[in-house]
Amino acid sequence: MPTITTKDGTEIFYKDWGSGQPIVFSHGWPLSADDWDTQMLFFLNRGFRVIAHDRRGHGRSSQGGAGHDMDHYADDLAAVTEQLDLKNAVHVGHSTGGGEVVHYIARHGESRVAKAAILSAVPPLMVQTPSNQAGLPKSVFDDLQRQLAANRSQFYFDIASGPFYGFNRPDSKPSQPVILNWWRQGMMGGAKAHYDGIVAFSQTDFTEDLKKINVPVPVMHGDDDQIVPYADSAPLSAKLLTNGTLRTYKGFPHGMPTTEADTINADLLAFMKG
Repeated sequence: MPTITTKDGTEIFYKDWGSGQPIVFSHGWPLSADDWDTQMLFFLNRGFRVIAHDRRGHGRSSQGGAGHDMDHYADDLAAVTEQLDLKNAVHVGHSTGGGEVVHYIARHGESRVAKAAILSAVPPLMVQTPSNQAGLPKSVFDDLQRQLAANRSQFYFDIASGPFYGFNRPDSKPSQPVILNWWRQGMMGGAKAHYDGIVAFSQTDFTEDLKKINVPVPVMHGDDDQIVPYADSAPLSAKLLTNGTLRTYKGFPHGMPTTEADTINADLLAFMKG
């Protein structure tokens, strides 16, 4: 398997297909690079080089017990871009991956970055704090950790069957293959990484990171997102970005890159070519 090794010895698995301008995809919690297969094939067939990695502790990457925080996630992404010598890259992040992209650009600069896009992403800050009263109470995320520790397999099946793709809505048409593929990816990863990752995606404040980014960034978010509530995320991120554009998708769920791939891919392509 193709991997790169980080400074602390973590092996990061990655996919690297094609040639042309690179698009680098960062996946959501608790998934893997496989969650981007539809996008990777779409852009590969349109002349782009497509790269996606499994975050540390996820998928086929090392399952060490430490380093499951946004600083390490961003540094691992930087290690991938540097060791593959990616230049003029477009970074696309979904959910936790959107936070990873934002933190990577703010922490490592824009010398290798042409553009970025964040989809259903966790910035600016998910958890409720004195300065972020609209956020979700910490107890919500504590309960996620409790469910993961009690029965990770059932917990992942329930998320995929319900709120992640909006399959709990009355007019939805649940897809068992989509549900099982989400469950499969989650169970490939490590319980410790996923447990710690809940803190990483919910309690990291990306406000100052967003302010540091100058490249164009569409903030793409469905208004029926039950995982990362729309009102407390996308509009706020778009305002904090120097060159951000808010794109709101009526009725789309958190997992819109999968369930609404035709729309999302077309909009990303227009952005890539714009």
